[in-house]
Amino acid sequence: MINLFIRNNLKLIELVAVVLRIGSFSLVSWLGPHSPFMVVWAINSFDAVVLSWCAILKKDVAYTLLNVFWVIIGVIGIVRASGVVG
Repeated sequence: MINLFIRNNLKLIELVAVVLRIGSFSLVSWLGPHSPFMVVWAINSFDAVVLSWCAILKKDVAYTLLNVFWVIIGVIGIVRASGVVG
């Protein structure tokens, strides 16, 4: 059921996820070391999951690989921003 919703709204969902990514990286660019890194990594991880899901449904191997990579990087960023790993 969720896959059907995503398929029916794929372009809009991808656009929102890309805008989220642009916004979070813009925040880091503007605020630098004063950025809320946990928020940035959470947003980046969320949009990477969404874009991975869209790419998987589209059977787009290149974008699936790219976005799954960003999910992994996001998890690492969240762990580091939380202070678990220095």
